[in-house]
Amino acid sequence: MKGRSNRQGGGVLTTVSLLTLLALLATAACSSPYESDSSNAAGGDRTIRPVEGCGASSWTDPADLAPDRTPARCQPGAPPSQPLPEPRELTIATGTLSAEYVAPLQVALDEGEFEKEGLDVKLRVLPTPDALPLLAKGEIDALWAAPEAAVMNGLRGGFDIKWVAGNFSPAPKSKSGLWVRLKDGESANRVPMAGRKLGTMIGKGSVIAYPMEKALKKHGGGLADIQYQQLGSADVLTALQNGGVDSAWLLDPVWRKVDGERGYAFLGGQPPGEPLGGMLYGRSLLQDDVDAGVALLRAYIRTLNTYFASDYKQDASFVTYLAKLLKAEEPILKSTPSLVMDWEIRSGTTTRLQSAYEAQGVTDGDSLPESQTVTRSFYEEAVGHQP
Repeated sequence: MKGRSNRQGGGVLTTVSLLTLLALLATAACSSPYESDSSNAAGGDRTIRPVEGCGASSWTDPADLAPDRTPARCQPGAPPSQPLPEPRELTIATGTLSAEYVAPLQVALDEGEFEKEGLDVKLRVLPTPDALPLLAKGEIDALWAAPEAAVMNGLRGGFDIKWVAGNFSPAPKSKSGLWVRLKDGESANRVPMAGRKLGTMIGKGSVIAYPMEKALKKHGGGLADIQYQQLGSADVLTALQNGGVDSAWLLDPVWRKVDGERGYAFLGGQPPGEPLGGMLYGRSLLQDDVDAGVALLRAYIRTLNTYFASDYKQDASFVTYLAKLLKAEEPILKSTPSLVMDWEIRSGTTTRLQSAYEAQGVTDGDSLPESQTVTRSFYEEAVGHQP
């Protein structure tokens, strides 16, 4: 659905996969027109200029972890497009096309925001473990996912990948997160989780390990005591409802299907104000075509500022539009609070994630410093912020 441009608005790499990545890395071409920028991706010698429509509010201190902090914002329609000299085809892998957190990509595609930058973007559905080898070979250019344990293990194996932009954090009233089927006599105040089977899109090693670890401190059973069952995005809720799994991580707006139903309890969700996923780049955009990497984030950020800047579900016509775009049930989509869309990455998130992965026993080697997992330089350049 076009013509809305004036609106205001998460498995572990298997041994085979890791060996494949290492083989690909060993044979990858090393030449790059941006070699001088390799230490700082979009930073280095690149000149960052002020951007029209993006002022002081377009950047926030990464160390601010306040759950009620105001996310960075530019004016609607900003940052303005800067079309590349030559058109560029890009493929972004994502685990699903129907979840609400994918809506900014769907809207950017539908509204021509990528096209304004000279980008021909294709979205391809792939789970993270399958997408990583393709990212290494350059068969896909970016990954709309999260710094899962699979990503961290790939980094330890020598893969050049960085988390470059955030996606969202939940609204304060959201119940997106860990849901469990209560057994006879159990109370929602304390639910022993040891030995229970958890349904999740990613499986063991997902970023949900971090908020789950926080939630489980109030209940019985740690991360290592849970059985994990990886399921397709459309199967997680079904498995919870029919007893195939005892618990599940339910995203917006899926959790509304069980909210208020007898026998289900919400144990906890993602920390407010802290995105746990978003855009990840491999070498092709980190090094070989940095201009395209900045352009992709510029289009994404412009989409957030234009369509998702505040409580976007207050606009009934926009909710109708989103429901059609995501092939979602409009009443369910309307019944959940708007996500807090946020392109920035908080300090220390990947450190906290790796601590949770270690508790699950799914990482190899020492924890990686943030300098090896994150770069904020792409979105800083897109909004004109000079570090």
